[in-house]
Amino acid sequence: MPIYTSLQRTDPDVYATVKGEMRREQEGVELIASENYVSASILEALGSPFTNKYSEGYPGKRYYGGQQFTDAVETLAIERAKAIFRCDHANVQPASGAEANVAAYLAWLEPGDAILGMDLSHGGHLTHGSPVTHMARIFRFVRYKMKDIETGALDYDQMRETAKKEKPKIILAGFTAYPRELDYAAFKSIADEVGAVAMADMAHISGLIAAGVLKNPFDFGFHVMTTTTHKTLRGPRGAMILSKGTVGNPLRAPEKTIANLPTLLDRSVFPGLQGGPHMHQTAAIAVALGEATQPSFKEYARQILKNAKRMARGLMEGGCKLVTNGTDNHLMIVNCVQSFNLNGKEVENLFDRIGITASKSPVPDDTNPPFSPSGLRLGTPAVTTRGMKEPEMDFLVASMLRAIEKRSDEAELEKLHAEVKEFCLKYPVPGIAASD
Repeated sequence: MPIYTSLQRTDPDVYATVKGEMRREQEGVELIASENYVSASILEALGSPFTNKYSEGYPGKRYYGGQQFTDAVETLAIERAKAIFRCDHANVQPASGAEANVAAYLAWLEPGDAILGMDLSHGGHLTHGSPVTHMARIFRFVRYKMKDIETGALDYDQMRETAKKEKPKIILAGFTAYPRELDYAAFKSIADEVGAVAMADMAHISGLIAAGVLKNPFDFGFHVMTTTTHKTLRGPRGAMILSKGTVGNPLRAPEKTIANLPTLLDRSVFPGLQGGPHMHQTAAIAVALGEATQPSFKEYARQILKNAKRMARGLMEGGCKLVTNGTDNHLMIVNCVQSFNLNGKEVENLFDRIGITASKSPVPDDTNPPFSPSGLRLGTPAVTTRGMKEPEMDFLVASMLRAIEKRSDEAELEKLHAEVKEFCLKYPVPGIAASD
């Protein structure tokens, strides 16, 4: 029996888009560093009757009745997150990583307070201070950068001097496009020196932290960690705010101290920022966290790193210039202007034509505009989930380089697209039945 039979019968227009997306995922390669594939169990949780339930508040402290099962599943998610990340509390209700960051800022800061975060062109996220965000109108963002783009080393001495001068209330470690590991001890030392909260935005690498293949900021004394749940953690779209401190009653406003951060964060999410949580999403997060405790997840995380290093090496051997000349995590940034005399948007569009999906990205101190930046970001979480290993990375690298070389030859690009499709169908997407 085909899946989505009810949807196919009642709304063929929407069904056609679902079927099209299934085919696209099966027949193409996902190299967007922030995307992944969920298991069939997570898809089932997302489609469960928890979709029907309003659950404003927190377990044991809801504003509606009928909460015995929502309380149970949210508590499961919280306890699993605490155990995996070795923290005192987890709020699993934010709808997105951006919302989790905003809630953390609003929990601790007053309008006009400063946040020290990574410069956007050096790898920072929109919520780390882009002037187009609402947060940039409320808080004052100051920046740190790499001191050596060839290695990716950050300038911690300059960061310390900036912190002393600007007196930020939050020092933020984290990124959306940075290929190296951070020195969390240095961040925490600087935060302690200026009396700031040490916060880590680990949206991209929380799955690698959960598996123990990258360092955990909490092991270095960080106070708060935000993360999405759908990148390397391989769960549904959603987010968590993890924290150290005393867990109090979220119905009562505590004193504003670092020790009370768990309760301040809970109150910032609800009632401060959002109403009813998406309980089907919470249930799916619980499933993902359960999957992250399995030995197979650790092997998957190790393979992500192996695949990323193999891909980075192959690209560089093929003449590509990578920001920081390699990677220590799941992603890499190709300087397309320097490598091919093309911008990132042009290369993204070219790769789309052969069934390889990637995302344009700025390079450090990029002079090109955001929608046609100089770089392209690539990542290996999704292809690793499909079971691809180092030899498959070699095929993908060869395909990308061939597309660049043959970019003006329509027949060659069509042939390459067919080869990529044939290759992809050997690696089924978990949780999705092959299109008929």
